[in-house]
Amino acid sequence: MGTRDIGEPNLVVAIAYGYGGLVQLLAGMWEMAVGNTFGATALSSYGGFWISFAIILTPGGFNIISTLESESPAPFLNSFGLYLMGWFIFTFLLLICTLRSTVAFFLLFFTLDIAFLLLGIGYLEYDANGPQEGCIKAGGVFGILAAFLAWYNALAGIADNTNSFFVIPVAHFPWSEKGRERRNKVDNSAARDAAHTA
Repeated sequence: MGTRDIGEPNLVVAIAYGYGGLVQLLAGMWEMAVGNTFGATALSSYGGFWISFAIILTPGGFNIISTLESESPAPFLNSFGLYLMGWFIFTFLLLICTLRSTVAFFLLFFTLDIAFLLLGIGYLEYDANGPQEGCIKAGGVFGILAAFLAWYNALAGIADNTNSFFVIPVAHFPWSEKGRERRNKVDNSAARDAAHTA
């Protein structure tokens, strides 16, 4: 997003290797161990994404950018744009799988998907000055929203009656399993009987 005129990704590379990559990959393996296929697929895949992202952007380490840009910036911009579009497609597939969960979880994947889309477009629709700056910044905004929603979902997952004075609302979709359970707990039989007799 260019916040405080930060233009180089060096610090992000460290976070991408350590937290986004390694920790998420490990979390994905633990999700597999407990039988959560969605969690295992999402966490392991995004762990792999962050590790690969870090490899691409490691300054001087793998020479990916310098090799692709040896003659012009176009090969790197096109390659990176297509890489991001691949993650847009994958995230869209996961987004479909969140439609029976919670609104908060759906919004996390929705904002992440839009971030990948905008960033992919920003790199693919480059000009003489490089990637489309407005599109890249908009993708960054959606990426930040996705990060906040990820933290919100994480807090909702760990804050319960044993460790918190409050429960974080996540808003279940009405067609989700828990949404249907809550609807069935409401006894509308008296209202239905009154409507039929009227």
